[in-house]
Amino acid sequence: MKNNFPEVSLADISRNLFRKNIFFAALSGILLFLSFPKYGSGVLAWVALVPLFYALKNAATIRHGLLLGFITGIISYVGIIYWIAHVIVNYGHLPLHIGIALMLLLAAYLSLYLSFFAGCLVSFREKVPFYIIGPALWVSLEFCKSFILTGFPWENLGYSQYGNTYLIQVADIFGVPGLSFLIVLVNAVLLDVIHRRTKKEYVAAGMVFVLIAGIYVYGFFRLREIDATVTNAPGIDVSLIQGNIDQAVKWDQDYKQETLDIYERLSLKNKPGRGSLIIWPETAVPFKFQNINRFRRQIIDLSLKTQSWLLFGSVSYEPGAYGNDFFNSAYLLSPSGDVRGRYDKVHLVPYGEYVPFRDLMPFVKGLTSGIGDFSSGAGFDPLSLNDKKIGVLICYEGILPFASRAYKNKAAELLVNITNDAWFGATSAPFQHFSMAVFRAVEMRLYLVRAANTGISGIIDPAGRIIAKTGIFQEEALKGHAKFVTIPTVYERVGDIFIIGCFMMVSICFIFSLRRRSQK
Repeated sequence: MKNNFPEVSLADISRNLFRKNIFFAALSGILLFLSFPKYGSGVLAWVALVPLFYALKNAATIRHGLLLGFITGIISYVGIIYWIAHVIVNYGHLPLHIGIALMLLLAAYLSLYLSFFAGCLVSFREKVPFYIIGPALWVSLEFCKSFILTGFPWENLGYSQYGNTYLIQVADIFGVPGLSFLIVLVNAVLLDVIHRRTKKEYVAAGMVFVLIAGIYVYGFFRLREIDATVTNAPGIDVSLIQGNIDQAVKWDQDYKQETLDIYERLSLKNKPGRGSLIIWPETAVPFKFQNINRFRRQIIDLSLKTQSWLLFGSVSYEPGAYGNDFFNSAYLLSPSGDVRGRYDKVHLVPYGEYVPFRDLMPFVKGLTSGIGDFSSGAGFDPLSLNDKKIGVLICYEGILPFASRAYKNKAAELLVNITNDAWFGATSAPFQHFSMAVFRAVEMRLYLVRAANTGISGIIDPAGRIIAKTGIFQEEALKGHAKFVTIPTVYERVGDIFIIGCFMMVSICFIFSLRRRSQK
């Protein structure tokens, strides 16, 4: 009898499966970038990796796994950091195609970490369950991404949960890596429950459910404890000044006076109470404050008028080996107009504030001739408001846990983040940047107040709750109240010891895998 069904070869089945796997990898990439602001929701992060994990279960080879991970990575990172092309084109004055190419190059580099992650899972899948190796490996690679080649910790997975108040309280123990670990764990267990549906997988899912419930219980009681402490803590009225100065005129010599007048007008709007703290953004002062001139006098007079503390950003300089060394600085003036301290930014933005590897790659200097060349400050030393200490985080330092931890270990009782996000335009970046600052408040259990040139400015309490915030690209004087609190945290004391544990777990899984392979 003749067979009327078309013949299907193994090669056809393999190709169809591979196309299906590519679709699932791409779907994970879309879900990942939709887990972050401004367009997404953190809820999606809890299922974002399930399609990729499903594809990796069916990947024919490790090479296929590497490719699938790269596909997920490139789609997610393009969605997350597309704004880099905007910065390069509008402020680097390079053609659009160059801006897009450079953004894709960075996205491709970041995707290599996800590619390696996926390749390892395929290699281990017959020996170690995804939910054992996956979370620890993910955290280990996020750590590498955050430090290798100056590091880029932008929107690590745990940051997607900034709006989940009860859940994020555990960050005062494990930091953002703890949340990344939990999200990957949930995704891996969900995949196993869907894929296998055996008693073993249901037990694992039950254990993860109990773990999450425990974290929420911890969050509930921790919030009550924090609220009780904050109620009785001393505080200070703050006024966050958002000047909304266009980046195109920010350094225009003819616009100096107008810029200063805008900040003075907003600072006097609903005049703050005596002894309050007025905060201007990063490099709000479009001249070098240490130079004696009428602009400096105007700022000192404002401090005297308001009888308030005034913290503002300015470029500063000191004599160096080859002329002056320039710094991205923050000055603090007392209500009597005296300079009480200056903080020089420690962690500079590569290719934004300095050119790394200049000596190894001299040709880079020509490509980045418009970039400022700043020097790093001596250290994260708090500024003093009489008997209170504040830690100043300039721009990118607000996403670096080790910076706020250094301040807390030097007895800082308030964090101040000043930034200029005008570079980003009306993209997702200002929303992403602000959301990450939430975790610095939680990790150190300190109030964090943030002044941004074009937004988002805001006040965040020690529980990571956003008390008040501004919109973007509008002039505003946001007034509120911040408390000086001293609440010890595990993370403050031990830092990223959890990451060391993750590296150890990955090493154990690797050794276990090799032993099983040698026994076959």
